[in-house]
Amino acid sequence: MNEAHPHEATNRHIPISVLDLAMITQGSTAAQSFRNTLDLAQHAERWGYRRFWLAEHHNMPGVASAATSVVIGHVAAGTSTIRVGSGGIMLPNHAPLMIAEQFGTLESLHPGRIDLGLGRAPGSDQLAARALRRGLASSGDDFPELLAELRGYLNPALGNRPLGVRAIPGEGLDIPIWLLGSSGFSAQLAGQLGLPFAFASHFAPDYLLPALELYRSGFRPSDTLENPHAMVAVNVFAAETDEEAYYLSTSMQLQFLNIIRGRSGMMSPPVRNMDEYWTEHEKAMVQRQLSFALVGGKATIRRRLDEILTLTQADELIATSSIYDHQARLRSLELFAEVVKEAGAAE
Repeated sequence: MNEAHPHEATNRHIPISVLDLAMITQGSTAAQSFRNTLDLAQHAERWGYRRFWLAEHHNMPGVASAATSVVIGHVAAGTSTIRVGSGGIMLPNHAPLMIAEQFGTLESLHPGRIDLGLGRAPGSDQLAARALRRGLASSGDDFPELLAELRGYLNPALGNRPLGVRAIPGEGLDIPIWLLGSSGFSAQLAGQLGLPFAFASHFAPDYLLPALELYRSGFRPSDTLENPHAMVAVNVFAAETDEEAYYLSTSMQLQFLNIIRGRSGMMSPPVRNMDEYWTEHEKAMVQRQLSFALVGGKATIRRRLDEILTLTQADELIATSSIYDHQARLRSLELFAEVVKEAGAAE
């Protein structure tokens, strides 16, 4: 399968997707977060988003997408055209055979609509990682071997699977595999294998440009892709005014602040004055983490969109919009879709 295309003369007319963590907000429940996730996916489908991806995280009170394959099935069953997938499955947490079977099942139920994005990090703290891996002692260094085994189950012609073991369902199905990363490791591997690559610049912006260079410079054409295809993740906080958008973004700022302080919890409501919560040093750290965010009204979002696309030459963008109020999050992603559509129409 080859969904990618070489760069066009302009970067503005670009596919956009949604990355969701099924966030649990203060005072809410996982059940409500799943209802919100499906509602968001249904709106994203109507607004023209290409993909709706869900991330695997564990032992996090504010994230409900731990059983990622199950949530993907829920979203795919409630939509009809948008591609649904993982952003990503943390492969060292799982036996490759099980992932081949799970995504083979999803693809069989929803043909032509399932993406398999893979990462090598645990998606959790070390205690949860040990609990997930049950003494396998995987550090992520064996990710290339796990990936080769998984690909072998889906396409036996590649080899790399244990003799006599088959993934049913899964074998022979065309399930696009993406490599995800926040450093250069997966960028290099994706380039060597000729696979599409997605970078987690929504939380690791410092390594974005070096990783894209590694990916593109080391890319080898494959049966999957003739040219490199890079997707860049961005935080989007769009509203009717710049001031309202910044206010909505403070929930995410508080999340990053808690991470810096070694805390975890449910998403907090936005606040009017972040200076009451952080030190100057913490403020600088949070702002650095959000350096690839689009925050503002439509005009500001349009300017920032142009800057990011010019800088990264991204083939796709995937937006995460971690906003406390569900209706405000819907509006944020609706406005972002409008900006991208209007930019494309103006070419």
